[in-house]
This record gives sequence, structure tokens and C-alpha cells, in this order.
Amino acid sequence: MKFAKGHGTQNDFVLLPDLDADLVLTPAAVAALCDRRRGLGADGVLRVTKAGAAGAAGVFDRLPEGVSEDDWYMDYRNADGSIAQMCGNGVRVFAHYLRASALEPRAEFIVGSLAGPRPVVLHTVDATTADVTVEMGKANRLGGGTAVVSGREFSGLAVDVGNPHLACVDASLTAADLADLDVAAPVQFDRAQFPEGVNVEVLTAPAQGAVSMRVHERGVGETRSCGTGTVAATVAALAHEGAQTGVLTVRIPGGEVVVTITDANSYLRGPSVLLAHGELAEQWWAAQR
Repeated sequence: MKFAKGHGTQNDFVLLPDLDADLVLTPAAVAALCDRRRGLGADGVLRVTKAGAAGAAGVFDRLPEGVSEDDWYMDYRNADGSIAQMCGNGVRVFAHYLRASALEPRAEFIVGSLAGPRPVVLHTVDATTADVTVEMGKANRLGGGTAVVSGREFSGLAVDVGNPHLACVDASLTAADLADLDVAAPVQFDRAQFPEGVNVEVLTAPAQGAVSMRVHERGVGETRSCGTGTVAATVAALAHEGAQTGVLTVRIPGGEVVVTITDANSYLRGPSVLLAHGELAEQWWAAQR
């Protein structure tokens, strides 16, 4: 059973090429694969398949709006085995894998997800590295909320980027203060407002066109980066400045990306790295299910 390992700003994934969607991805098997001691270790799993095959295999009840059966489909699972609607860093790595593996010859194409179609542009690509822009769709502001991170309450803006976020801008935070927060610890939030959980971002106020951000992802914990989180953070940072649109560099522990917010859309540009290819032992995989 073949796999690849890749990351987007150190948000890392195991990719499983499964064009016919034959693999049975139970939560237990995904969690074992993502475990950094008993498995390969990752923030999530990306099944590489086509939308038609995924639908036939029961990955979703109906084809996501705007996605065609012939589109590539990123079947994304969090590290705890739960299914996630979208992952911006994952889309970049997914698109990079398709090109590097000669499965896709085009530099521009659609990657389907539960959140809908995500057009991608590969500006540069080789077997190991790529520079990719993902059209992330319209990021919708949903009002205010609060979260407790590292024992401290933060006020934030709820943002839908195909998945739920609470992006908390704190003008008093310096980059050093942000680095001192225990973002890995469990976070508290209003479960009535976010019944399916929420990704929580804490970030500095914009300065010289950039913000610094850390994130606690639902179903994972703290990650080195979160693509949809950087979009949500940009929306919140712009709102903090009284703006609806704009461009910001978002600095995360794993590197930096550039996010553009327009009236109708959002765009995420950043790197992808493919660092390994290999085969899982069939006996080990069978035992995890």
C-alpha cells in the first residue's frame, strides 16, 4: 500500500493514492497512521481519488455543490480519524502530489472537497517543492465569540471558510507573547455556538502588512500551520482594522503564507514539500482496522 509524506508550512500529511476509493479509512486506522509513535505521524490523511469514485464508495451522501464526478477529490481526515470539510495547506500538498506523480499534467485544475471545488494554480513545481495558490471561496463572517486559550479569554470573530473558525485578534499581544501561550492545551469555547467544534486562532494585530498566528485545530490540537485558519485570521485582522478586503502575510510557526481577501473570494498562496514516498506493511494496516 503506497503512501507519500508532505507538508505545507509544516502542517503535515500522509497521502494515500487510492484512485478507485477502495481503501477503508476507519477512524481507528487513520488515528494509528497519524500517531507519531506507532504510525507514520501526521496532522491528517489525504486520500487521493476522484469525486465519482469517492461518491460510489460512500465517502459522501451526495456530490458537493460545484464538484463534478471527474474532478480530483481530496478526502481529508483529521489526526483523530474524523472527517473534515477542508484544509487549505492540504489542498496545496494534494495538488503538488498530483503534478509530481504525473497524475495531472495541468498547472491549473480543480480539487474537490466537502466544502466544494477549490481551483488551484501551481506557479512552480518539481518533485520535492512547489509554490501553489488555492482559491478558497468566500470567507463568511458569522459574528463574535470567545475562547479560553492557555487560561486566558480571547474575543474573536467567527469565520466560515468551509469549516468553522474563531479568529481572535489581540492588539496587546507581541510575537513573543504569542509564542509563550500554551496553544496545545485544550481550548474552551461556546459549544452551543460551535456544536461540531471549532478551530481557534490567536493572532497579533496587523503591522507592516503581516500578522503572527497560532492555531488549535479541532480533532488535532495545535498544528504548525492551518491554511483555512490563515484565511480566517486574515479576515479577522482586516476587520480589526475596519477593512473588508486586503492582502496580508500570515506568519505561523511553520513558515508564512500570503492571503488575499476580496469581496467575493479568498486566496491562499504558499509552499508545499513532498519529502518521502514508501509502502505501508499490509499486515500492519490490516491490524489497525
